[in-house]
Amino acid sequence: MNLVIVESPTKAKTIGKFLGKDFVVESSYGHLRDLPKSKIGIDVKHNFTPTYVIPKKALEVVERLKGQAGKAAKVILATDEDREGEAIAWHLEEALDLKNRPANEVERIVFHEITESAIKEALQNPRHIDMHLVDAQQARRVLDRLVGYELSPFLWRKIRYGLSAGRVQSVAVRLVVEREREIQKFLREEYWSIEAELIKRHETGDKKQESKAFTAKLYSVNGKNLGKMDVKSESQAKGIVAGLTGASYAISSLTIKETTRTPAAPFTTSTLQQEAARQFGFSAKQTMVIAQQLYENGFITYMRTDSLNLAAAALAQARAVIEDRFGKNYALPAPRTYVNKSKGAQEAHEAIRPTNLAKTSDTLHFRDKSQSKLYDLIWKRTIASQMQPALLEQTAATISALSDAYLFRANGQVIKFDGFMKVYTEGRDENGEENGEGILPPLAKGEELTLQRLMPLQHFTEPPARYTDATLVKALEADGIGRPSTYAPTLSTIQERGYVEKIDKRYRPTEIGIHVNDLLVEHFPEIVDLQFTAHVEEELDEIAEGKVEWVPVIREFYGPFKKNLKEKEESVEKQVEVSTIPCPHCGKPMFIKFGRNGKFLACPDPESKITLPMPEEAAKIKELQEKTRDERCPICGKPMTVRRGRFGFFLGCSDYPKCKGMSKIWNKTGFKCPSCREAGRTAIGDIVEKKSRGRGKPFFACTKYPDCTFVMNKKPESEAELQAALHAWKTKNEEKKNAGTAETKKPKKKGSRAAKAKKEKAAIEENA
Repeated sequence: MNLVIVESPTKAKTIGKFLGKDFVVESSYGHLRDLPKSKIGIDVKHNFTPTYVIPKKALEVVERLKGQAGKAAKVILATDEDREGEAIAWHLEEALDLKNRPANEVERIVFHEITESAIKEALQNPRHIDMHLVDAQQARRVLDRLVGYELSPFLWRKIRYGLSAGRVQSVAVRLVVEREREIQKFLREEYWSIEAELIKRHETGDKKQESKAFTAKLYSVNGKNLGKMDVKSESQAKGIVAGLTGASYAISSLTIKETTRTPAAPFTTSTLQQEAARQFGFSAKQTMVIAQQLYENGFITYMRTDSLNLAAAALAQARAVIEDRFGKNYALPAPRTYVNKSKGAQEAHEAIRPTNLAKTSDTLHFRDKSQSKLYDLIWKRTIASQMQPALLEQTAATISALSDAYLFRANGQVIKFDGFMKVYTEGRDENGEENGEGILPPLAKGEELTLQRLMPLQHFTEPPARYTDATLVKALEADGIGRPSTYAPTLSTIQERGYVEKIDKRYRPTEIGIHVNDLLVEHFPEIVDLQFTAHVEEELDEIAEGKVEWVPVIREFYGPFKKNLKEKEESVEKQVEVSTIPCPHCGKPMFIKFGRNGKFLACPDPESKITLPMPEEAAKIKELQEKTRDERCPICGKPMTVRRGRFGFFLGCSDYPKCKGMSKIWNKTGFKCPSCREAGRTAIGDIVEKKSRGRGKPFFACTKYPDCTFVMNKKPESEAELQAALHAWKTKNEEKKNAGTAETKKPKKKGSRAAKAKKEKAAIEENA
């Protein structure tokens, strides 16, 4: 029997389908060893030697795998092909005592896709563990542990307990903070443009036939070109319009040329995260979770990569699919290759692509729509990358008025051959440059035009847009910060730490995030310096390539860092802000401190534990208390009080901690639930406003969810509207029920009461 070990059960199940009875495929459930949580776990004095431990949750897995490895003729480590996967393989070798076995009994195999041919080819070409890759992963882990465990306590002592710093996360926070300051400093400026809506005339005898109107923009007055900001006021714009009174318009010059547009490259990790954010609103973390599922089920190639290459077999299949589906005129005579311009890109592996391009999303069975969407996006991008360029005809017309005193320009574009655009075109980021091109009618030099209307248009300059998942990942990659495996975790971490918040899918720094960033920028500039962080990433790449040893790289960083940390411990005082509000205990001005839920007031006396909410928070509490004064505890029936948690305000029982009843503060519509009434429930729910997590759109539903699932999209204004909504909801549910009877559904696993209660409580707190 041969034992194959991978990281996840899904991956194990997929690989198991391709191997015969001589193989047993098991999962390690991720890392079996890691640095300890309770201490730093690195011997700084002895070459930064890490101490690895087996977490309690992994002990059972280790024992099981040890037993199976002991019975196996050969142990095959088949973890992912990147640094993290190589490190997991090494930890498996160490934890399962495989080092003492003969070399031919322990093999390491790698593959870029989980298909039968790829797995069997990998088994025919085993290798040993690449210690250069392991050292690179180990160096990153040690670096991040040193920064996190030594700098975080500094933040605890100088700002507040519970804060953290990270080598990559702190740079990401800095980008968000600096963008916010750009927005705050931005001064909106007014400017105007003048556009002419023109029409071409065709005369046939006494009849005049008019063509479709098109728009041209004024760009020159009396020989001087107008810049974007040259027309600054309405009066100035109207003066120009007045000067054009009675003018005739004609084509003074015409340029027509053919251009081509080539498709975007196949997906890398970062471009997949960016495009999924643009197209579907997926977060970077969500994209990676779905991509991992697609990979482990054998649908796509490995999803952590910065390579733009495609395998020869994939290129050949792409051409065959293109010719079959779209025609030979859409296929390329030879494959198209791409060059990655990103800093630190590694071209050794493949780009992200479907494992079988002949299979589209509608021919595969996916667990949910998200998987289907992402697979479809990857398929289209891959196919498009190997299709003919699009052929466009671009027209630029200069239109003169009043003997060339005023010159307008109109641009048009016609697709002569759609090429790759038949399948896919890349999305745009916010504030992306618009080409301003439409479709122009056939024009000729000297041709006269008729003015339909002259339009002075007001505009205002726009501040830089806040980062989205797409633009923040793009910025990190452009500066060489992080690598494919780190983008999604970094974005998740800075939100979990409370340093940034995502509002309408845009990142904004929190007050504590700004505070921490400013302290790090002032006293630990190298930690948040983009160039320094990018340099460290390059050194990690060199370790992976075997060009440098990992210990000197850590030593080069740690020496100056530790020295600076000691100096700052003595020179930097605790960050304390003093308010003008007198303390009810001692009468002195109260300190403004940061807590887990934001700012609060504290007595300056270190022995006193008196705290108060900030004035604005106190006013909000008073307002909400008045709004909810009739609310009663769902457990004991006693009055509820307004409290503030991590996710905002909520209602808690006034008899806390004896009673831990809680509920959300709803925006009530004033209407009772018609479904509850119709069902004859004793306790009838209220119709309240809720917000969906996906797109943030408001809807209206019953407070008795999940017992009552009534929902409507529009805020009810009358009982008649409410009854109409109830009828529509019942009809829709009946249609779903009838459609569902034809399908065989798996029964849902029932969780324990405690798990349900915990989940319900977390949901209340999260939505509070």
